[in-house]
Amino acid sequence: MKSAEKLRDRMEPGRVYRRQDLAGFSTAVDRDLKALVTAGEVRKLSGGLYCRPKPSQWGVLPPDDRELVRAFLKTDDFRLTSYNDFNSLGLGLTQVYTVYVVYNHKRTGTFTLGGKEFQFRFVPAYPTGEVVEPEYLLVDMLNNLRRLPDNVELVLRNLKSGVKHFDRTKVFDCLERYGNPAAKRLLREAYAYSPLASCQRKLHIV
Repeated sequence: MKSAEKLRDRMEPGRVYRRQDLAGFSTAVDRDLKALVTAGEVRKLSGGLYCRPKPSQWGVLPPDDRELVRAFLKTDDFRLTSYNDFNSLGLGLTQVYTVYVVYNHKRTGTFTLGGKEFQFRFVPAYPTGEVVEPEYLLVDMLNNLRRLPDNVELVLRNLKSGVKHFDRTKVFDCLERYGNPAAKRLLREAYAYSPLASCQRKLHIV
């Protein structure tokens, strides 16, 4: 079996690899990768990132977004998210975004991986599970409110009447763990206008 074929067979379909991850599988990794890319058996996703395509009944599947980010960062410690998630909160956000946001502790900046744009941001703390509760999304939305092009005044008006639909205990917990000063101030004001204003004391914020 040729060297390039041996390298191909060491690559799990659908998994994203860094060039240095593959160097131990070939004595001429750059030559073999070039041959595999030319033959269409391996895709070059970005500088130093490669993937062996995973076939399906609908054709070749693109690599999973989390796989792309994991290989790029060389860690599983990140949160892959999108501002589109905020639209589900029912507070007046309607903008559609094509950029994915990656909260992490290693990189910052905007990078194109596998033809998609990812904005990497340093964030002190974040949940790492793929599914999060709406109370976290509420706090995260307020953390990012100045970055959103939607009608902020409309969002804040809706927040005053809509905050009652969220579990206040979970909101307070998320504020404590993930909220920035702006989010804490905005939620303090929202609860002051709501019938649950007496719960404001539980926030322990100034």
